[in-house]
Amino acid sequence: MKVVTGACVALVIGAAIFILGKIVISGLPGISLEFLFSKPGMGMRAGGIFPIIVGTLMLVTLTAVLVLPLGIMAGIYLAEYAPKNLVTRLVRLSIANMAGVPSIVYGLFGLAVFVLLMQFGKSLLASALTLTCLTLPVIITSTEEALRQVPSDLRQAALALGATRWRSIHKVVLPAAAPGIVTGSILGLSRAAGETAPILVTGAAFFLPKLPDSVSSQYMSLPYHLYVLATQVPNVPPEVTWGTAFVLVAGVSTVSMIAGAWRSVQRRKVKW
Repeated sequence: MKVVTGACVALVIGAAIFILGKIVISGLPGISLEFLFSKPGMGMRAGGIFPIIVGTLMLVTLTAVLVLPLGIMAGIYLAEYAPKNLVTRLVRLSIANMAGVPSIVYGLFGLAVFVLLMQFGKSLLASALTLTCLTLPVIITSTEEALRQVPSDLRQAALALGATRWRSIHKVVLPAAAPGIVTGSILGLSRAAGETAPILVTGAAFFLPKLPDSVSSQYMSLPYHLYVLATQVPNVPPEVTWGTAFVLVAGVSTVSMIAGAWRSVQRRKVKW
């Protein structure tokens, strides 16, 4: 079993190294200040990706503002307050089912509800709300599991010292569970940053070199732009396509590494 499991780990790590190495080797030569800080031109065959980077950052930031409070508070309720009954089990089952829904279904839901029914139009807000629905199950589940990993002795000790239930959760349980919550949040937002199908029908523009000026504006996004370069625009220089992929992967990886470093520091501080 050691050989079998070790071989599986080696296969996964080898595949990841191969993919990342290919992106770095092919994409790094196309990275320059002009590429990062200029607008696309010549039908997206030249120029840079600055409006696309800004659009992606605005989309992920707006999604985080919407999903993190809602997802974390829902996770706290399910872990700390929800009674153990049939309704709670059905809620957890629904959340698990939501995590397995294909992203294009979320896109069609966002188109029907946020774009057409609520009349937000194709915009940053409609896309962010759609990605919020997509990301919620990951953040709720990770928050609940992180809180359940905190020993009950910490809760009982806080209550014995006279703290209210919410104060014990706020001051004792949440800080201890913070590394797990941050991990789940980063995973959820990383998935949102790389999604193409939900934003394809709710707000991403094929070509829009100007920056979004409000949440009701359309925008360009790195994953959709990468899809367009690879499938819709002929004769695109390889360094443009691979450079865009490198920026997307580097951005997500950088945030994940920062979160991982912070999580490691926090776990060393937490003793139980």
